[in-house]
Amino acid sequence: MAPRLASNPYQSQAFKAIGLMVLSTICMAMLDTTAKYLTDIEKLPVAQVVWMRFVGHVVFSAVVLWPFALSPSLRLQKPLIQIVRSCLMILTTVLNFIALKYLQLDENIAIFFLMPLLVAALSGPLLGEWVGWHRALAIAAGFVGVLIVMHPGLGEVHWAMLLTLGATLGFSLFNIATRYLAAYDSPSVTQTYTPLVGLLVMLPWGLMHWQAPDSWLAWLLLASLGFWGGLGHWIIILAHRLAPAGVLAPYVYLGLIWMSVSGFLIFGHVPTIWTLAGAVVVILAGLYLLARERIADGRRRTRKTAAGSEFDPTQ
Repeated sequence: MAPRLASNPYQSQAFKAIGLMVLSTICMAMLDTTAKYLTDIEKLPVAQVVWMRFVGHVVFSAVVLWPFALSPSLRLQKPLIQIVRSCLMILTTVLNFIALKYLQLDENIAIFFLMPLLVAALSGPLLGEWVGWHRALAIAAGFVGVLIVMHPGLGEVHWAMLLTLGATLGFSLFNIATRYLAAYDSPSVTQTYTPLVGLLVMLPWGLMHWQAPDSWLAWLLLASLGFWGGLGHWIIILAHRLAPAGVLAPYVYLGLIWMSVSGFLIFGHVPTIWTLAGAVVVILAGLYLLARERIADGRRRTRKTAAGSEFDPTQ
């Protein structure tokens, strides 16, 4: 009988984290599609939609997460970082929802795909999670794929794209803060603070700009914002507890597929050949990054084994 190969706990965790990250991209695509429909088609104020996104997040946490997945907690070790992280989420949401009102979903997510490059670049100095040159090239290739998707001309750049760039930087820092806090505060603490701070900060603007929806569909979509946002960010927290930010970042690229499909089905936006070509490049870059991570993990295990064999407690 052939011997069974020993399982690698690190690889197992990495695969779980990547699977969670892919699922989170679907949730985020649903969130952005819903937000665009409410602001562009239903003509609801952006402030109202942003506020309801956090209100729904709190309700989702209270109904689903707190009874079954986690216990709400306000006891934290890094209060300043938690508040900064929550404010980054608010800033990202506001800028992103405004941009979505004017841009196609695939255009918006194409710019947002700069985020993994920023996360990988900033994770080194901020978290000490440096990537090797092979993985750096893979991330750069993903960036080239984003440029292919955008295919911008100087006269074609919409002002809303600048808002998306701001949201991209904010979300990059948000992801890094999530990874940092994972070593100090439990997911229950992080998941409790994010929607509560957003609800309280956006409360005045949400009420000030409130406009009653005209249809039951709009009410339903408003209520669903918190579900997609709450579920997506809970999954992101879990993923970052299992793997470094630099490993997970490229898989955000898969959101391009979900955004393109929903953009076509809901708004009739047809992705161009540039979008499809860029999607191939960024997905292949993500797969190559995973392969390099597996190679690097094998080398780490080899070095640990060699170091252990050199130690003789009898000497």
